[in-house]
Amino acid sequence: MVRVAAVQYAVGEEIEENLATAVRMIDEAVAQGAELVVLPEFGNHVSWYADRAHARRHAQSLDGEFLGTLAARAATHRIHLMVNCTLLRADGRVAGANLLFGPDGALISSSDKQVLMGSERDHLDPAVDRPGAVDTALGRVGLYSCMDGVIFETPRMLAAEGAQLLLNSLNSFALDEASLHVPVRAAENKVWVVAANKVGPLVPAHSIEMVAAKVGVPVDRLHGAGESQIVAPDGTVVAIGPRSGEAVVIADIDLDLATEKSRPDGTDVIAARRPALYRALAAEPRGRSAAPGAAEIAAAVISPGADDDVVSLVDAALAAGADLVVLPELAAHVGGAADGDVVADLAPAALAAMLAGTATLIVTSVVEDGRHVGLVISADGVALRQPQLHASERHGPLALADGDGAPVLIHQAPWGRLAVVVGDDALYPETFRLAALADADVVAVPFTVAEAHDVDLLLLERAAENRLNVAVASRPHAAFGAGALIPLSADFTLWGDWANPFAGVISRPEPQGADAPMTLGVLRPACATNRFVSKGTDVVDGRPWQLLGGVLTD
Repeated sequence: MVRVAAVQYAVGEEIEENLATAVRMIDEAVAQGAELVVLPEFGNHVSWYADRAHARRHAQSLDGEFLGTLAARAATHRIHLMVNCTLLRADGRVAGANLLFGPDGALISSSDKQVLMGSERDHLDPAVDRPGAVDTALGRVGLYSCMDGVIFETPRMLAAEGAQLLLNSLNSFALDEASLHVPVRAAENKVWVVAANKVGPLVPAHSIEMVAAKVGVPVDRLHGAGESQIVAPDGTVVAIGPRSGEAVVIADIDLDLATEKSRPDGTDVIAARRPALYRALAAEPRGRSAAPGAAEIAAAVISPGADDDVVSLVDAALAAGADLVVLPELAAHVGGAADGDVVADLAPAALAAMLAGTATLIVTSVVEDGRHVGLVISADGVALRQPQLHASERHGPLALADGDGAPVLIHQAPWGRLAVVVGDDALYPETFRLAALADADVVAVPFTVAEAHDVDLLLLERAAENRLNVAVASRPHAAFGAGALIPLSADFTLWGDWANPFAGVISRPEPQGADAPMTLGVLRPACATNRFVSKGTDVVDGRPWQLLGGVLTD
């Protein structure tokens, strides 16, 4: 067991005061037995600068007093210490640097922030290389900061390189960091995450009114959102701090738990990745070229219990005016993938007949020619076949899509662009990124819920980090629920006009859980065209595409 701590506190404009605060909080964490301490992002100076020259003046050096003092503190206490600050690099860049010091005070690992958020782009420079995960006396560790965890690529690269523990320094006023973006990186990679956020104003008092007006965020919301936390590999938050006020968030963790990457059926979600299919993620961004879809559509997900008649539920969805109906995976197969018996009323031809005279689409999956295939069915028959991409132990020896052509296919519906993610392909963030790069507006997911956070973390994040509407259908799990409709909100992009007052959430959609056998709701295809979470920061094209070797390596 290792005792780890995430500490949260406020940072101002006086570097000496900030250093004193950091030392004091490290000492408090060590007094509680911490062997590893994570500090918040931009610990040397509040993160708002007048211009690049101002940021450069306050950037630190590896041999300067600020970092020298913290390194010495790590040595004094014989701890591992993660520090984040603006750092003047040898090549002249001013970077947001993640620094890990060891128990002897030596620098173990150093990496730079890869995805800059909003005004950071005006003052700082992004990473130009990626050191990756590093072996320590505690275990294998990866470092990242804030926006690098709002999209999946950076944590995923570290996990693919064997990291057991991810350390995340934050400088965020967004409430969805703690509720979604921090814990999902543990759940999707089955690793520990220790995340330290700030509290207090994130902008100097002399500028905060002006900044609040520019970004459209009330002054009282431009404060660090706290809720520093420690998250287990299954996505469980084992310790969390308050939204305001200094805190030491501490827990004893077992890094051996992060060596087990299997789902309940035995599928290893890291080993089953297919990097050869993900090459588009490392391609230079081209921007979205497809026209916007409809403002709204009606969508239904079917979550049949053991005694529910699926045909009647589909009829009910059609009667309610659904433009899209999503069934669970293998809805027509009585005994699952290994069973050859098919419910005739749910066969593709029968479903197409139900759609006669409508423009509605039905999505499900079937076993077809030895493959698990997602189907888009219209009144004219099967309109798209999407083969499963990733191996799944519960589906046995079913063949997978090969590496030729586009891995994720698109059906052009009257209301927008529809992609299908088949079964356990939903567990891989790369799948949804491929759908976003294909300019999908809506993703239908015929699925089977099997773990606690399949929907409320994994699939919710797939919508958030890609700006995709998601409709996921599953038979109900006794403990973990069924599917959901996840519509995008038009209130997105700081520095933009919002229909509603800013309430602290930037990118987290509001899901509609499938709490009935047939759940009807609204999706918003047109909202998928807006991918800018802040000025200049595109959640899809802003991915660190030049550095994605870790995602593309087996």
